[in-house]
Amino acid sequence: MADNKMNPKVDEFLNAAKQWKEEYKKLRTIILDCQLTEDFKWGKPCYTLQNENIVLIHGFKEYCALLFIKGALLKDSNSLLVQQTENVQAGRQIRFTSLQEIEELEPVIKDYIYEAIEIEKAGLQIDFKKTAEFPVPEELQAKFDELPALKTAFEALTPGRQRAYLFNFSQPKQSKTRVARIEKYTQKILEGKGLDD
Repeated sequence: MADNKMNPKVDEFLNAAKQWKEEYKKLRTIILDCQLTEDFKWGKPCYTLQNENIVLIHGFKEYCALLFIKGALLKDSNSLLVQQTENVQAGRQIRFTSLQEIEELEPVIKDYIYEAIEIEKAGLQIDFKKTAEFPVPEELQAKFDELPALKTAFEALTPGRQRAYLFNFSQPKQSKTRVARIEKYTQKILEGKGLDD
């Protein structure tokens, strides 16, 4: 698809939007003014530079947002960027709750988009946390001590699968819930399977 052309799938998305329709249209216009290519990925309007994802538009009940794929690398000189959850390493959002807010921020939004484009052109990458930097819950460590084959099987998993398990096992506030989760997935780990396999 040639640069700066409107993607029919985005037209469908906009026409079907029950909420934030005018806000989405304005964000689309702003982004296309920045000479990005319009695509449709993950069920959302996504804007690319030479097939690299730069920013996408998405909405929630309380707000709509621009999600900068490598937002953690942006300077955020206007303190607008939001990290969705503590576990999101790369992406950052600018959230909006009205068309007026988007219109007032248009020059600033374009500055953020142009900065994101420059980051991509420069080939900058996010330095993701390594699996070893994720804490191993004490309940999992106890299970490893009790069942060395589990530790061996866990270490044989791909780093992404290990992180998914560590994250899942660390979430519950109560130890008994963490233990129950570990018990639930022990057999899967021993079989070399990931959380969702």
